[in-house]
Amino acid sequence: MEQTLEHLFNSPFQVCALFSCALLIGMSKTGMQGINMISIPIMAMAFGAKESTGVILPMLCFADLIAVVYYRRNAEWTHVVRLLPSAVAGFFVAVAVDKMIDPAWFKNLMGVCILSGVFFVFFDGKNFSSGSGNIRGKWWFSALFGLVGGFTTMIGNAAGAVMAVYLLSMRLPKLNFVGTNAWFFLAVNYIKLPIQYFVWDNISADTLLVDAAAIPFIFIGAIFGIWFVKKLPEKGFRGFVTAITVLSGLVLFF
Repeated sequence: MEQTLEHLFNSPFQVCALFSCALLIGMSKTGMQGINMISIPIMAMAFGAKESTGVILPMLCFADLIAVVYYRRNAEWTHVVRLLPSAVAGFFVAVAVDKMIDPAWFKNLMGVCILSGVFFVFFDGKNFSSGSGNIRGKWWFSALFGLVGGFTTMIGNAAGAVMAVYLLSMRLPKLNFVGTNAWFFLAVNYIKLPIQYFVWDNISADTLLVDAAAIPFIFIGAIFGIWFVKKLPEKGFRGFVTAITVLSGLVLFF
């Protein structure tokens, strides 16, 4: 990343990509779930596909702390505990098959999965009704989403839409939705740090200096996200998250 740091402020595209990504990450972590997906392909163009994940991850970790501090009392811990073990397993699956994955094929597959998940949640609601047939209560349901979430976040910091589908299916109130998402990704992203540092070697002192320049924009985005969630009614929040999740799925086809 030495060259990236040296030329960062001489490259308007990199500066714009970094600061816009930081802004969107702050907004996403404090309530505008998944909106940062828009910046992931732009960051890949600015810094390189694999290198960009090393730039993005520390920003995500910093924004996770802001979100957890603000929404610390709103987490549904049952979901966090159910998701984490399989999410960690997903990390190691991603590391094992990293070199075998065709990025274009993987992106398209994830797009299909995300859009199918949204369709399943909103057009087959009887499967999520209470009673013995409640799919949400099955152990494999959480395990599957945890595994896919862990895999996708390790490959490209792109698990936000996967988790949005899961949390939408749980029908959580908006503050519980954001709080649960915040605590889950705080754990996931901090577990990822040593793996990306030691295994993928794409986080260094230089990447951290690049990220430090973006901290004010993370704060601005976080404040806006908090304001946005306060103003939005429950139904409007679900509609917004659904729309962003669908957009995230479509972005993966390009």
